[in-house]
Parts: sequence; C-alpha cells; structure tokens
Amino acid sequence: MRRQIIVMFCGLFLLPLQAALADAAPVAQNRGALFKVQDGGHTLYLFGTIHVGAPDFYPLEPTVTQALQQAGALALEIDPGADPRAAMGAVLKYGMEAPGSKAPPDCRQTLAPRLAPLLQKYGIPAESVAPMKPWMLASMLAIGEFSTLGYRSELAVDNYLSQQAKARKIPVVELESMEGQMALFGAMSPADQCRFLEDGVVSIEDQEQSQEAREIADAWRTADAAAFDKLAAKAAQDPSFAAQFVQKVLLDGRNPALADGIAKLLAREKSSLAAIGVLHLVGTKSVPDLLRQKGLKVERVY
Repeated sequence: MRRQIIVMFCGLFLLPLQAALADAAPVAQNRGALFKVQDGGHTLYLFGTIHVGAPDFYPLEPTVTQALQQAGALALEIDPGADPRAAMGAVLKYGMEAPGSKAPPDCRQTLAPRLAPLLQKYGIPAESVAPMKPWMLASMLAIGEFSTLGYRSELAVDNYLSQQAKARKIPVVELESMEGQMALFGAMSPADQCRFLEDGVVSIEDQEQSQEAREIADAWRTADAAAFDKLAAKAAQDPSFAAQFVQKVLLDGRNPALADGIAKLLAREKSSLAAIGVLHLVGTKSVPDLLRQKGLKVERVY
C-alpha cells in the first residue's frame, strides 16, 4: 500500500533548507529521474525529485546542475522559499478546525490508543495535533516516520534547487499553489479523512510505510528506473482508500496541469529546468507521456 508515504513525494510540507547542506557529500551521481524535453530550439530538463532529503543527496549530478545554471527559469510545484504566510493560511483553512469550533466526534477518539504511542515515538505533543483534521494528522505521522529513517523535510531536493536558483538570480516559477494542493485534501468528507488516517496508522504499525519509504528513497538515490516502474505498478494496483486517493487525485489528477505548466515554460524559455515529484514522471498518465501527447520531443536521460 502506498498511503501517506507517497504524499511526501507529491509536493507538500516543504520547509526552508538549512545549513546542514554545508556537510553534503562531495560525490555527485545520477539521482531520481531526468527527461529532456524539446520543441524547436527550446530545451527543458525535467527532473524528478523527492520532498525530503539527506545530506548525502548532494551535490546533484552535473547534467542537472548545468541545466539549472543555464536556465532562464526554474519551475517547481511549490516554491519552498516563497512567503510562508500563504502556506500557513492554507494549513489553517484546510488542515485545522476553525478556532473556537467544536470538532465533531471522529476517528481520532477511536484511534486514540494507537495514536498515542506514535506521537510519543515521533516526539509530537498530543496537544499540538488536537486541532488538526484527520488528513492533516495522518500527514504529520508520515513526516514523523520519515524522520525516524533519517530523511528530513528541510533537506528536500526542491528546497535545494530553490536556494541554488535564487543564489544565481534565476526566477522560480510555481506550477501549483499550496492552497490548491491543500484543497485536494480538504475536499475529502470527514468519513474519508478518517479512512485516510486509519490507513496511515495501519501502514505504520505494519511497517509497510517505513519499507516503502526506503524503497522510494533508495530508487531516487540511485536513479533506478526499473525500481520506479515497479513502485508505480504496485501503487496503481493497491485497492486501499488512501492509495487510490493518492493515485487518482494527487498523481493522475494533478499531472495534466503540471504538464500544461511545463509546456508553457518550454515555449517561453530557450533553456529551463522543471523539478517535480518523481512519481509524477513514471507509470501510466505520467507527465512525460502527457508532454509527448502535446507533440513535444521527450527523451529519458536516466
């Protein structure tokens, strides 16, 4: 089951990159997945990222580094270096109960005995998650599980690229908005949010989430195309509610707009770089396939 583990690779909960990158490993090798998209004399490199990181992820390999240096613009799903007030507003609007409101009874009460040890494991105070809607709590648990495996949001690849671009005064273009991403979760009914949360708890208890986190991170770390294809096939076949929500809403549902934004950037800039979650680049209905359907030349570099 894919559950919340995939959510972390679809563009949510990005935090500012911190000074830990100073200790980054010096060896550069292929990471994630990379495509070259061309139309006429315009070239765009499309790089698959993950939205958590570790110091040994950096530096990125020369093709990506050079593509950024030569880019007229960098496109990300969300710019993690943008005004944090917009992100906070979206969290409050879609992820938290309204101040002063009394939340109706939901699965948090039923799951309380199973949630308590997880919150303790991740060092999350129970009072801090009390006002969260079930889907938001599920996502916080996923973040906590990643942290136990050594992956950190502040070392996310998107953050690294954003900071590198701004240091070179390269414009950063957002293909989506935090509000739009959060609204996808907020549109779930209370009952469906509870199913999403319970799926997340089950996957953590069964250690499926940690196993899948390692599989995806290892595939990204070594640019293992076969592993990504296998992960995409498994995700598409998972019948659980959370997995189907991720596949149909967070991946398939967002891919057309991402492809449209990337095609517009390609048309506008002679050289550019777009970096989006790597799971948008694999499987059926992927962004590269949608770009090919637009008549663009798309070549997989690795």
